[in-house]
Amino acid sequence: MSGAACIPDPEAIAAVTAITDASGTSFGGAMRILPPERRDGMFAVYAFCRVVDDIVDEPAPEADKLRRLAAWRARVEAICAGRPDAGEPLDRALAWVVSRFGCQREDFLAVLDGMAMDAPPRVRLADRQDLAVYCDRVACAVGRLSNPVFGIPPADSAALAAAVGSALQLTNILRDVAEDAGRDRVYLPADRLAAYGLDPVPGDDVTAILDHPAIPKVRAELAALAEARFAEADALFRRLPRRPARPARVMKEVYHALFRRLRARGWDDVRGPAARVPKPVKMWLALRHGLL
Repeated sequence: MSGAACIPDPEAIAAVTAITDASGTSFGGAMRILPPERRDGMFAVYAFCRVVDDIVDEPAPEADKLRRLAAWRARVEAICAGRPDAGEPLDRALAWVVSRFGCQREDFLAVLDGMAMDAPPRVRLADRQDLAVYCDRVACAVGRLSNPVFGIPPADSAALAAAVGSALQLTNILRDVAEDAGRDRVYLPADRLAAYGLDPVPGDDVTAILDHPAIPKVRAELAALAEARFAEADALFRRLPRRPARPARVMKEVYHALFRRLRARGWDDVRGPAARVPKPVKMWLALRHGLL
């Protein structure tokens, strides 16, 4: 690893900051409460996740998406070996993050594996095991990349990433059932839908499943799993050092508030407007858990 990789590159940091700002992420406030060096590190991690997520969300052929994700796998290998492309500010920023905070190659690759699961035009998850793998790749792996940047002790990083990441991703899935169906994506496990009489999931007009009674029942099952994950996260936060855990705690609290709003509406409310946490509530949660 070259010594230069240990020094923040102003151009590279400016580039990842611009990507983060342009995204309008609700996590921006949580990242900005960090000390400058850790904030810049999180902007780099977030920018990586944003860029590769945009690949699979674009209206492009699956083969093209997979080709671009494969190119990113090669870039990650070079970044983690201390040989980032000098012409790519994001790569230089990530090489600095790897050198400075010890983010792991395997977790970058896991994120790419998760993106590959979303690349096909039609997405289905067979069972709870598939769901667990999906959540681990698209959410928990992001937590494992973020925690060393936050300063979470290594001994607690994996457990916290698993609890918070799973809780957040399950909440996303519960919120977005109708929106995902409109994109031919079903993240409710097919075997659980079949257990309540929805078998197989239609492949032509997937929005037709939204009125089936299996949908609220499986949502309720996943909600129970999410509640357990939120409880695990709360228990971990109670024993972790407060300061480094603050950004992860803010993210968790915002999503826990969203989850409670979904639960209050009822799991049979599938087609209603997407639940949101009002900005003043987000600001209060950031103040309460991020600064006090």
